[in-house]
Amino acid sequence: MNPVKHVAIIMDGNGRWGIKHKKSRNAGHRAGLNTVDLIINHCINHKIEFLTLYTFSTENWKRPKNEIVFLFKLLENFLKKKINKIIEKDIKLKFIGELSKLPKKIQKSKKLSKKKTIKKKKLQVNIALNYGSKIELIKAIKKIKKKNIKLNEKNIDRNLYTKDLPDLDILIRTGGTNRLSNFLLWQLSYTEIFFVKKLWPDFKANDFNKILNKFKNIKRNFGSI
Repeated sequence: MNPVKHVAIIMDGNGRWGIKHKKSRNAGHRAGLNTVDLIINHCINHKIEFLTLYTFSTENWKRPKNEIVFLFKLLENFLKKKINKIIEKDIKLKFIGELSKLPKKIQKSKKLSKKKTIKKKKLQVNIALNYGSKIELIKAIKKIKKKNIKLNEKNIDRNLYTKDLPDLDILIRTGGTNRLSNFLLWQLSYTEIFFVKKLWPDFKANDFNKILNKFKNIKRNFGSI
């Protein structure tokens, strides 16, 4: 039985869910937050220690401006309204990505949320914001060159946004699209990947349970026979 320590999720399908239900794309993003709550609770129940959520990519800036503004406002409100419950549940928040380029209000919310939860231990939720794996790798290599240390696998690991995180066990992508979309490309080397047809707001605890149960029975060779 394989233990599950670190799960990452590409939460795809919010906009399509909103349109499918004859609402706006933004309504889909709002509905997706309910699934975030559900999965966070499920991770705690299953004693999963790390959950990494692909929240906003470096490519997402190409979306309509009103949708981008809504997404950041939604995140800002989520952090403000949920912070006390997050603290009560012993959840630590960490943010990864090109954070200095985010709107000032989000940077302020991020900084405050990180400070308030820094000593929490039950579950660490990593929020990937303005994240792009290719940029992450380029920055890591630049850091290595600046430090004048050897360019090798270990030093790349130590200079990524995820330097303090354990290897990924599971990646889940909802929404019926079978691609990685520039997410954790280096870190996913030996991760078990599950593509799910359901749109993110329709992803339920039972869907998560099926993936966890399947993972626990996979023979993981890590390149060996």
